[in-house]
Amino acid sequence: MVEPPYGVIWNRIKAAKVIPFLGSGASLVGRQSDVSWNPQQPQFLPSGRELSRFLAQESSFPSQDPVDIDDLAKVASYYAIISGRRSLRERLHQVFNYEFTCGPLHRYLASVPTPLLIVSTNYDTYIEQAFLAANKPYDLVIHPAERKDIANAVWWWHHGAPEPIVVPPNELDIDLDRTTVIYKMHGTVQHQTDKWDSFVITEEDYVDFVSRMTANAAVPSLFYEYFRTRSFLFLGYSLRDWNLRVVLKNLDRYLGRRRLANEEDDDEPLPSWAIQYQPSELERRLWEKRNVNIFDMNIDDFVAKMQQWTT
Repeated sequence: MVEPPYGVIWNRIKAAKVIPFLGSGASLVGRQSDVSWNPQQPQFLPSGRELSRFLAQESSFPSQDPVDIDDLAKVASYYAIISGRRSLRERLHQVFNYEFTCGPLHRYLASVPTPLLIVSTNYDTYIEQAFLAANKPYDLVIHPAERKDIANAVWWWHHGAPEPIVVPPNELDIDLDRTTVIYKMHGTVQHQTDKWDSFVITEEDYVDFVSRMTANAAVPSLFYEYFRTRSFLFLGYSLRDWNLRVVLKNLDRYLGRRRLANEEDDDEPLPSWAIQYQPSELERRLWEKRNVNIFDMNIDDFVAKMQQWTT
């Protein structure tokens, strides 16, 4: 098995030259693989598949085909149609409103001594909990999918602020050289109140979000500029998810041949990596097409090897 370049990744992370992207698999780090999520007495948060089947059962989803009931975006769309969007949002708040102990991946990222831009498509607050536990300040930026009146804006929490400010994405002004930013691209749960809950979860949500990405009205331009000179580290993603493939399609311009900062004549592609357990041949080809080096290993093992470079 070809090993990831741990030392290279660590040197670039601590130099703030890597942007970690956290997918759904990142929230399963440290979880026992043989224990299922129990919605009545949860000991951890559900996987995407478990959440999809749970919502399908509650809404009497009209299919038992695994292709359908394992498709969270499709099931969430049906749930919203049958019960209303408010009911879906309230149910998701009940599911995610637990502050379980964050995993080693989140604690590892919180231990990095330099400011980071961390992008997450997860609804949980594991990464925020890790930074709070490490007493490391961060700003929080969220895409407000639930608020159509401000859908062309983002919510921005300064560290420790009780409420966010609403900012057009192209007017977000944060010094990324000094400030760690956690960007929740698909929304988040808020434990203190459901007032700021936001979930990009239905098929319609993803279509709307991608259309705003295409029009540069979703992801803050400040982040896009930062992408140009950084490597990407994808953790917990599966390219079997069509919504991720569409998002990555809009990031292709940053995953291809990008110039290093202050090196106008340098057209060498920057390295990017994806850690994914047992990727299919199709997924390998999709990652490679985007100039991303894919490594077959679980995230627990990857984090354990990376931690050896921090000591």
